[in-house]
This record gives sequence, structure tokens and C-alpha cells, in this order.
Amino acid sequence: MLPAEPVLEEQLAATPGEWGVRPVVRALQESARAQGLWNLFLPGGEHSTDNPAAGNGGAGLTNLQYAPVAEVTGWSPRLAPAAFNCAAPDTGNMEVLNDFGTPEQKEQWLQPLLEARIRSSFCMTEPDVASSDATNIGTRIRRDGDHYVVSGRKWWSTGAMNPDAAIFIVMGKTDPDAARHRQQSMILVPRDTPGVRIVRPLTVFGYDDRDHGGHAEIAFDEVRVPAANLIAGEGDGFSIAQARLGPGRIHHCMRALGMGERALALMTERARTREAFGRSLAEQGVVREWVAEARIQLESLRLLVLKTAWLMDTVGNKHAMTEIQAIKIAVPRAVQQIIDRAIQVHGGAGVSSDTPLAELYAGVRSLRIADGPDEVHLAGLGRAQLRT
Repeated sequence: MLPAEPVLEEQLAATPGEWGVRPVVRALQESARAQGLWNLFLPGGEHSTDNPAAGNGGAGLTNLQYAPVAEVTGWSPRLAPAAFNCAAPDTGNMEVLNDFGTPEQKEQWLQPLLEARIRSSFCMTEPDVASSDATNIGTRIRRDGDHYVVSGRKWWSTGAMNPDAAIFIVMGKTDPDAARHRQQSMILVPRDTPGVRIVRPLTVFGYDDRDHGGHAEIAFDEVRVPAANLIAGEGDGFSIAQARLGPGRIHHCMRALGMGERALALMTERARTREAFGRSLAEQGVVREWVAEARIQLESLRLLVLKTAWLMDTVGNKHAMTEIQAIKIAVPRAVQQIIDRAIQVHGGAGVSSDTPLAELYAGVRSLRIADGPDEVHLAGLGRAQLRT
């Protein structure tokens, strides 16, 4: 992956303004699949032979087994997850379809996602409401005979700028008068459905993630889809979202540890080779402290991530929620600090595109908002602790 990074940069420079997967990623995917390094996030060993996921789940890894693999992919977050078909939002969308989809939905959408023939997008967050409280969602999904009609606006829809994102999973309200957590549903909306309008791409600190498909604001203007496109049943959307976001949060944390390790490696190398005021940066006391603290943080948080993965495997996601919240708070915070200090050690080079540090910083900083901001998880974790 690391030698392929400059190749990706060359291909991006040669195709300005173009969204989607570049040839170097396709080549890496072919190599990974040939070696059985494919869809590693799926516990493939548990899939039955009549399930579309069967034969596409790699080694059938548990969460605990997947954790160190995902961490390694965090060293090259733009290339590695996509190369193994383990990139968001497709991972979460595949899990939703695998766990809640009908046989027809799996055949039409899950199978091509498992084979990386298409990409997908997850449309939950909205610009007009505080989406940290998912019950705020205002997009309407109303029944009309044999169809549902979707009306609303979404943003930060990951991957939607990629023309290969053929299917959108959209969360909206089917019954605003139902109980608070039974108002929402999820529905499959094909990209080419009339009324689906990509409003604009969004950037994170100026990065557009063109090679994967970026993030988009999307308008759904009276979009009609067959009633069979509903996932599970009406009112199941909130519980599906919770089931989807738990594994997504730990996957982000696993990869973030790899991002932190790469930043630490870059900081260490820079400190050894750069001189200031007559001695190397490695001889400066403050730099030594930063390196030591980074090592302590990474080792400590890796153990917490592994414990969380083990709990998810043994007692289930619901009973691991306290630990999921803890890592979602602690890992991005710590890795953000490590990357920030690595940038500081690199000086001007750290904020340039000559190193991956600025892009790593942008990515990990966004994780403190994505899948629930720090404050929401802190509140939930505090409530849980006070109940004990």
C-alpha cells in the first residue's frame, strides 16, 4: 500500500475533477482478492451457503481477529481499506443488508457490493437538524400504494460523489406520531431514481476524498421507490442504525490506531534526522516526552480496543456499548494529539502535502464528530457509570 500512495497521487493529478476509484486501487483489489484478503470485516464463516455473503467473507475473522488487521490498514487509510473491500460506508451498508435485507435485496445490492462491482452511500445526517440526536431526522418516507415517497435533504453522505455508488441507504421518518425510537425507517434508493439530486460535494479541511467518492449533500425531491425497498419494517430504522454504527465505530478506532502508529513512526524518524540549535530533535526533552506519551497512549488504547472487540464477540454489541463509547471518545482524541505533535516536529513540512500528516489529522479530527460527537458519547458513558 505505501509504495502505491505516490502512484495514486499521480493518477489523481492526471484526472482532476474526476470522482471515483483509480486504477491503482483496482489493481490492489485484484491482488488482495486473489490472496483471500477480501471483506475481512465480515465474519464469513457464519454465513450459510445460500447467503450472498458466503464465499466473499475472507477468513471469517472475529472482531478480535480483525482488530490488528484493521489497524495495519490505518497506516494507509486512503488505499488499504478500499483495497481489501473494507472501506466505509460500504462495510456498514453490507452489514445492514446482510443482517436485515430480504433475499431479493441481497441478490440485487449485497452481492455486487461484496464483489466491489458497485459502491454505496449511507444517508443519515441532515443539514437542518442536530443529527447527533438521530430522532431529529426530518426526511419523510411516506407510503403511497405499492411505493414509498422520499422527501428531504441529507449531507455528509459518504461516497455519494462516486458515480459507482449505485445504491443509497436513506434513513427517514415513516410515522412522526409513533414512539420516539419507532418513527424512523431505512429504505434503499437507487442513485438513478428520478428526484435524487446531488447538490454539492463537501470537503474536510479542504480534502475532497476524490479517489473514494467524497461526501455529498443530496436532495431527495419526491423520490418514488418500490415498497419492497424498505429494509426490515417500518419503525425499525433507529435500531438498524444502532446495529450499524457500533461495528463502524470500532472499525474507525482500529484504523485510527494505525494512523497514530504511522504518525509516531514519522515523528521518530524526523526527530532522529533533524537538527536544531546544535543537536538533533531527538535530544530535545520535549520531543522525547511526546514520543513517550504517544507510545503509552497507543499501547493503552489498543488494549481497550481489543477488549471491546472481545466483548462484541462474546456478549454482543449491546453489552459492549460502554466500551464502544469509551474507545470512540478516547482513540480519536489521543491520535489527534499524536498527529498534531508529529506535525509540530516536522514544522512547515508537517502542514504541507509532502507528508501524509495533514491529511491524517483531517481524517482523525472528523472522527470526533462522525458516528456521534464526543459529547454525546461522554454523556452516555457518564449515565452508564452513574447507574453502576
